[in-house]
Amino acid sequence: MAENKIAVVIYEPISGDMARVYRGLKTAAEFKAAGDDVTVVFDGSGVESLAAISEAGHPMNALIESLRDDVRGACSYCAGAHKVKDDISAAGWGLRDEAGGELSIRALAAEGRQILNY
Repeated sequence: MAENKIAVVIYEPISGDMARVYRGLKTAAEFKAAGDDVTVVFDGSGVESLAAISEAGHPMNALIESLRDDVRGACSYCAGAHKVKDDISAAGWGLRDEAGGELSIRALAAEGRQILNY
């Protein structure tokens, strides 16, 4: 049984601080490697990051692909607002809309997850 239940939430746009996106994904990978229950979601401007790193030639593509089974998806509303909804869907990621069209952070907390924001 997993000792920790973690949600890594990535808000950072790829055009902002790419190191924050990388650090969030590496943190998720560390928890996963330890056998913990980890999920990754992209919210706000972070949806731009998911679209960008989903491209095969992106330096972080191998990292996001290694976490594919642990990525819950991206906020549907935010993906539309940032004009990356089609890119995210085409890459096979889910679009979350359980909170009135948006990703629910509360649902993650209700699952007993510690929420780590990047």
